[in-house]
Amino acid sequence: MSNLEQLQSYLKENQYDAAFITTPDNVFYFSNFKSDPHERLLGVMVFKEAKPFLVCPKMEAADAVNSGWNEEIVGHLDTDNPWELIAQAIQSRGITISSLAIEKSHLTVERLESLQQIYPQAKFLRLDDKINEMRVIKDEVEIEKLRKAAALADYAIEVGCKEIAEGKTEMEILTAIENAILAKGCKMSFETMVLSGPKTASPHGNPGDRKIQKGDMILFDLGVIYEGYCSDITRTVAFGEPSEAQKEIYNTVRQANENAIAAVKPGVRAMDLDKIARDTITDAGYGEYFTHRLGHGLGISVHEFPSVTGANELELKPGMVFTIEPGVYKADVTGVRVEDDVVVTKDGVEVLTKFTKELIIL
Repeated sequence: MSNLEQLQSYLKENQYDAAFITTPDNVFYFSNFKSDPHERLLGVMVFKEAKPFLVCPKMEAADAVNSGWNEEIVGHLDTDNPWELIAQAIQSRGITISSLAIEKSHLTVERLESLQQIYPQAKFLRLDDKINEMRVIKDEVEIEKLRKAAALADYAIEVGCKEIAEGKTEMEILTAIENAILAKGCKMSFETMVLSGPKTASPHGNPGDRKIQKGDMILFDLGVIYEGYCSDITRTVAFGEPSEAQKEIYNTVRQANENAIAAVKPGVRAMDLDKIARDTITDAGYGEYFTHRLGHGLGISVHEFPSVTGANELELKPGMVFTIEPGVYKADVTGVRVEDDVVVTKDGVEVLTKFTKELIIL
């Protein structure tokens, strides 16, 4: 059963007239059409019985067809009111909308009000949880794409390590990494991070013109998109012999990463993994310096459901893919994060990212 057919079955079961999907990644999930519409309207309208249609800027209609979408396309010009075109497409199907499932976490208030003007009597229902439930379990085709995305991320870290040299800037190393991935015909899945020295202690720091110096720890956080699926890896390496304090933090974070990975299997809760990693770091005396969740879901989006936090009781199931990325950020010593992408198998775990976690000293 296709993703669209699964959604139609859900609409029938719940007696919803239609669903309107507007998140670009979810539009891709249901249509195979990848688009960044900027401020323009993009969406898929799915009905419990009638044929669906895609809403997109008219200039992208041919791209949608080339991506494999073979249903109706409601293309709109910049001078059009797309809501009127949507109303006409629904009316042409002879459908009355009394209940419409929407992505409440994405649809803006302005766009909701536009729909309410067309269908003032309609109930607007939450679709987000159903889509999360569908997307969280990856099939073998998706997992194979994620494997290839992960292999490209491993390659990008390898390139980054080879680029490290005294006097080179973070941005020079970052540029070399991104150029190497472009040469493979792929793009990064988010803004690449190359942080050195004291900047490693900022979990979401900004790479800049800081020059690499002997004694620096260097943190890479990057990901690659392969056929619409994302990877996300972090490795921290040393340029010159690290101090004992830096080694201790590195070994603690690596152990937290490996302890959490070793516990992954069906039936374990997301919160259990977070606790295992957090306890490892706390027991080593660095608990206050681990300031974020353990990980996040991974797939079409680089950050997707589920959130691997100490509050999430979700039980793991085969086909779930997420990151495990503990970190310690101690400003007067170093920041270290070690991140892997993992998939839950029927009896355990497969680690998709393979780049070594031995402390590399360059």
